[in-house]
Amino acid sequence: MTALLLAPALPRTRRERLRWALADGWTIARSNLVHWTRNPAAVLNALLYPIVMVLLFGYVFGSAMNVAGGGDYREFLMPGMYAQSMTMGVMTTMIIIATSSARGVTDRFRSMPISQAAVVLGRSFADMVNSVLELAVLLACGLVVGWGWHRGVGPALAAVGLLLLLRFALIWVGIYVGLALTPESASAAWMPLLPITMLANTFVSPALMPGWMRVIAEWNPLSATVAACRELFGNPGWGGDSWAAQHALWLAIGWPVLITLVFLPLSARRYRRLNR
Repeated sequence: MTALLLAPALPRTRRERLRWALADGWTIARSNLVHWTRNPAAVLNALLYPIVMVLLFGYVFGSAMNVAGGGDYREFLMPGMYAQSMTMGVMTTMIIIATSSARGVTDRFRSMPISQAAVVLGRSFADMVNSVLELAVLLACGLVVGWGWHRGVGPALAAVGLLLLLRFALIWVGIYVGLALTPESASAAWMPLLPITMLANTFVSPALMPGWMRVIAEWNPLSATVAACRELFGNPGWGGDSWAAQHALWLAIGWPVLITLVFLPLSARRYRRLNR
């Protein structure tokens, strides 16, 4: 009886439930961020990997690359690197979710008197904070190797927003898949993921690809974000004759919104049905 009297009252209205979920989600996000900062190897790996990729593609392979329509390859490359980094972040989400589930961390959270949405919301909040830091490091690296934006601060911030929107959408893919995989399977997810990031306009213009591959690359959701960012940054390589290339900005918004609308409720539903 005493425990029942001391237990907090459950929120009744939709607004109260939303406030409860956001507050609990942020609490879990802070614990995730503290855990991340106490693992220096993971922090170093997350920040150094994109830098190594920039140096590898920009200086080792860059001398042999051509940009359709002309232009500096490093200026063409960097928006693709930014988008690829946001896409590959889905692996981090999958591995953390799968590991937490396998070690019983998720079950402990589910046994606590917190919002059922808090765990997945907390993971998404923490991943977005990590993504902002990673993107900031990449932007600084891009400036060092000669990349820049040429259409003002406003369009550049809009491009950054599109990159983070893509990352936010893919977080829910990572949560959904991570809840279904073992840590070992999640760690191997880079094998199908890497071709998806390569079969796009990230490193090579689709105009230089064979016909069937060009179509796939142009309609890859990653390509829409990359092309829109190149346009907003004023970098070379964002044009094209196809419908997808001419409407890249709208697709860069539409694809992430569609992915979120599909996988966010699927992730919440799968989380609620764990161990049933």
